[in-house]
Amino acid sequence: MSEKNKISRREFLSYSAMAGAIGALGVTPLLSACSDDKGGKNAALRDAGSVYIPELPDKAVDGKPLKAGLIGCGGRGTGAAQDFLNAADNVTVVALGDVFPDRVENARKELKEKHNIEIAAENCFVGFDAYQKVIDSGVDVVIIATPPLFRPTHFKYATEKGVHSFLEKPIAVDPEGYRMIMATAKQANAKGLCVVTGTQRHHQRAYVESFKKIVLDGMIGEITGGNVYWNQSMLWYKTRQPGWSDMEWMIRDWVNWKAMSGDHIVEQHVHNIDVFLWFSGYKPVSATGFGSRQRRITGDQYDNFSIDFVCDNGVHFHSMSRQIDGCSNNVSEFLQGTKGTWESGGGGSGACVIKDLAGNVLWQYDLEAEKAAHQQNNPYVLEHVNWISCIRQGTPIMQAEETAVSNLAAIMGRESAYTGKTVTWDEISAASLNYMPEKLELGPMDMGKYTVPVPGEAKKA
Repeated sequence: MSEKNKISRREFLSYSAMAGAIGALGVTPLLSACSDDKGGKNAALRDAGSVYIPELPDKAVDGKPLKAGLIGCGGRGTGAAQDFLNAADNVTVVALGDVFPDRVENARKELKEKHNIEIAAENCFVGFDAYQKVIDSGVDVVIIATPPLFRPTHFKYATEKGVHSFLEKPIAVDPEGYRMIMATAKQANAKGLCVVTGTQRHHQRAYVESFKKIVLDGMIGEITGGNVYWNQSMLWYKTRQPGWSDMEWMIRDWVNWKAMSGDHIVEQHVHNIDVFLWFSGYKPVSATGFGSRQRRITGDQYDNFSIDFVCDNGVHFHSMSRQIDGCSNNVSEFLQGTKGTWESGGGGSGACVIKDLAGNVLWQYDLEAEKAAHQQNNPYVLEHVNWISCIRQGTPIMQAEETAVSNLAAIMGRESAYTGKTVTWDEISAASLNYMPEKLELGPMDMGKYTVPVPGEAKKA
């Protein structure tokens, strides 16, 4: 491994005012690590002391009671609140907040029906300032699952008030949000707060065991490239209803608007981009890509992207994402190394496998063994197990910074596709782009700002 490639991910995070945290514990592998050509053990890509691999029991450790507030009561937020409740004993949800009252009531009803939790009416808040009221209600922790545009602001307020945060991914949609996340993460670190993000592959045992085999055992050698995919059918959308203002429609239909979601390369495909950066430890420095809008029904974003990412050491990895019905689907990651390859199971199944350069299987994650050894195998729950354990044990954890790097890499790829130009890390990290509307109110918007991007220049007659 070259000296240049020995630059750690932590050094890059520090360079960008960050220090990453890498999560999760695996189970017993099927095969032991392979040997190098000289008959010895493979060289580790990173020192074991530089990576963080917490335990992932079926439930978090016992400890002080924790009261949670939920900000963003849609499907993902309500699901995250239930994951929190399933992750530990002696935890509860005591406050709800959302822009819309019907979402608050739906979440309140579901928590009552499924977990017998009665949330007092005075702790149910509605409006753009509901996040402040939830955080100020006396909660110990907050689950932030609003549309991604708002997450940096909500994280900032929670940190100012000394509240531990779970941030659903993505955690920003633009460079301004990225910079706010980075600054807030430093403040959270200084206060000893525990922050976990919704990049659940960091808490999926198959991925963590793969990380250990690749990074600590060096089973595929030095990483020389890779491909990451999130190709699936079209996501949901909301047809505008009578009486909905421009702002209400955009928030209810948020997954289709680039200002609200960051576009699907950011909102969804960030998972796969994050896996490559997490495993390799490389630093993304530029992106050249393209994309288009072919089938999307609402909103102003693309439905396909193809991006060539370049890392600081010259290694390229290809990113492909698509949300169109009737096409070939693929949700997975592939790494090429000097001694072999690693690929994850399709759809994030965790059926991970390492092969040598001749295609022989050297190691494969045993999903059945995991099921036999653990009662809780849902990574959406295990990320809360880790978060709660860290809080109760007083063990610092800060995933916001590392996730922010992957998040901004996705934004860099998006902007390259939108403009048709190569975009560098230095350019995107300093860019003034800010999607936050001047006024936060359920009223009319200047919809002329929300048009589908067209790259390049038109050919002149």
